[in-house]
Amino acid sequence: MRKAIVAIVGRPNVGKSTLFNRLLGQRTAIIEDEPGTTRDRIYGDIEWYGRPLSIVDTGGLELEAVGDIQQQVQSQARLAIAEADSIIFLVDAQTGITTADREVADILRQQEKPVVLAANKAENRSRELNAVEFYALGLSQPVLLSAHHGTGIDDLLDVVVATLPPETSAEPGAATDQAQRVQIAVVGRPNVGKSMLVNAILRQERVLVSDIPGTTRDSIDTFFRYNQTDMTLIDTAGVRRSGRIAVGIEKYSVMRAMRAIERADVAVLVIDSSEGVTSQDTHIAGYVREAYKGLVVAVNKWDLAKEASMDRGEFAKEVSTRLKFLPDTPIVFTSAKLRQGVSQLLNSVLTVYQHRLERVTTGEVNQCIHRAFQEHQPATMQGKRLKILYVTQAEVAPPTFVFFVNDANLLHFSYQRYLENKLREAFGFQGTPIRMIFKSRAED
Repeated sequence: MRKAIVAIVGRPNVGKSTLFNRLLGQRTAIIEDEPGTTRDRIYGDIEWYGRPLSIVDTGGLELEAVGDIQQQVQSQARLAIAEADSIIFLVDAQTGITTADREVADILRQQEKPVVLAANKAENRSRELNAVEFYALGLSQPVLLSAHHGTGIDDLLDVVVATLPPETSAEPGAATDQAQRVQIAVVGRPNVGKSMLVNAILRQERVLVSDIPGTTRDSIDTFFRYNQTDMTLIDTAGVRRSGRIAVGIEKYSVMRAMRAIERADVAVLVIDSSEGVTSQDTHIAGYVREAYKGLVVAVNKWDLAKEASMDRGEFAKEVSTRLKFLPDTPIVFTSAKLRQGVSQLLNSVLTVYQHRLERVTTGEVNQCIHRAFQEHQPATMQGKRLKILYVTQAEVAPPTFVFFVNDANLLHFSYQRYLENKLREAFGFQGTPIRMIFKSRAED
């Protein structure tokens, strides 16, 4: 299930960053008394009664922005509004309605999105009574709160969640129907040839191809069929290291890429053969791993690498070493320009997708884990040793195994990695992360 995006918007200096930090339970955004401190959008994930939310802090909305930086701030705030599933419109109960509040309200009424009006700084009875005037904005009943003191936050979240559409019963990719459309996200750093590779796959100029980094800003979905299988190809913006994300649309593009990974079954990580595996390539692979999605690595521009006499085996070894946290990930050498390696790439995607749907019988998995335990028992901790009582596969996409043990606190991460390796040796699961859940005997 993808996280619903909730944007906090309002005129400058009404306490948006304070509310953002209160919602996240930590100081993430910079807080100053000077208007306009927050320039870029800042994201943070929370959960409210089981509903995952991605909260977005924005700069203050002003109709007449002066200067390039202010115009970029306005662009970011408006993009956050466009992307949001629900909007918190924050106003100041201390100062009351201003012309700027009315202007922001006019903007929000045009969006056709749910808007929750929140009156901040309502710390006393007098300010609570003053907040009645915000009814004049014609949006909704204001939720009274104090972000600084933490009052009214629960009420705000209750109202926000009530504005969201119902949750789906399963994440994209969780169904076991073989006829389901395979969702493929093409991800990677800027200018590694993602859009050209998409065009090579589709055999048409479906998306804009350019040598200028950052050309693709939105995720673009294209439906096609390969080997009697329906697929969706998601071309995404290049993901830079967070410290190099520019003010403006590029930061917005990173969120789009992350959302593309969330709704994909398999991600194709495109890397540039002329640059090797960079730290940012490993970071993006880490995003895929954290989302428990399948992964195929496409080493692009291999036609240039061959001209430079690069060795395919050595390069594959380097990729595997750098991505050792994703063992047995398929590596395909491609040239988007010459349309080489496309069939092998799509075949690898289908293989990974099938492994995500693989189900192992309870008897088979218990035999595997019993042998692994006998071959190598975990070390003792404070005189106690982990005992595995029973294992079962609870879900597919990703393959999820529940281990019932005597005490989950006795599990060391290295032993968990050992058990995962044994599962892979026995059953494959090529290119897909395995989710392992350990429950103590006393747990439900």
